[in-house]
Amino acid sequence: RRVLFRSLLQINILEGNFVDIGRAIKLCRSQKGWTLRELAKRTGIGVSHLSMIEHNQRDASMTAMEAIANALGMPLNVLVFLASDPKELTGINNELKEKLSRAALELLRLPTTDHLF
Repeated sequence: RRVLFRSLLQINILEGNFVDIGRAIKLCRSQKGWTLRELAKRTGIGVSHLSMIEHNQRDASMTAMEAIANALGMPLNVLVFLASDPKELTGINNELKEKLSRAALELLRLPTTDHLF
């Protein structure tokens, strides 16, 4: 799973597509009503490090991204979907994009448990 995700992320970067993982993390954190401190507590990642990731001032490691997705209660690939540039999703019709986005946001409304995925 890690190798496939890394490969997809590298392909996107090589093709010049921007994956705004920071924006997606902030969106999900905000939807949960969590502060950076709360997310830090749930992930074991420092508040300042998380802030830099959210502001795209620092790249998140694979381990950090998995910890963040797990804390948010969603699969990592859903977090990456939310981070995708709309231009990357040209093969998906608008109705499906909307359904996927709604489903991702619904995941955030579910109670969060440790190690959900």
